[in-house]
Amino acid sequence: MPGRPAPRRRTVLSAAALTPVAGLGLTACSPDDDGAAPARPTAPVDLGADGEVAKGAATLFPDGNVVVSRAENGSLKAFSTVCTHAGCPIEKLEGAKLVCPCHGSEFDARTGEVLHAPATAPLIELPVEVKQGRIIASPGA
Repeated sequence: MPGRPAPRRRTVLSAAALTPVAGLGLTACSPDDDGAAPARPTAPVDLGADGEVAKGAATLFPDGNVVVSRAENGSLKAFSTVCTHAGCPIEKLEGAKLVCPCHGSEFDARTGEVLHAPATAPLIELPVEVKQGRIIASPGA
């Protein structure tokens, strides 16, 4: 248009940065009701032989979304491996650290405590016992 100065590059880039992009929303970090893994088993889960979890170690059971650790005294603890931040199933165990693939949250596999945000809530602890030589995790409360 005559008499109107052309917009400067900075003006165009600033406006573009402030313009919402279709399809992007604030739900990206929310669990999808259709795709989110259940936070706890719905029935008792047979995770395997009692000997699969060594003293002082943790073992990930990705098919059941459970991690089990065994203390030096032989006691077991189990936690859901569904991230408390966005409901993503965690399938990576590095020593005693669980790493969520979605946003990088990290949890202690022995205690369920958050080691690295964005998650702020610990993993859900599950009842676990050995029955007839098999490790069984239950839904609990």
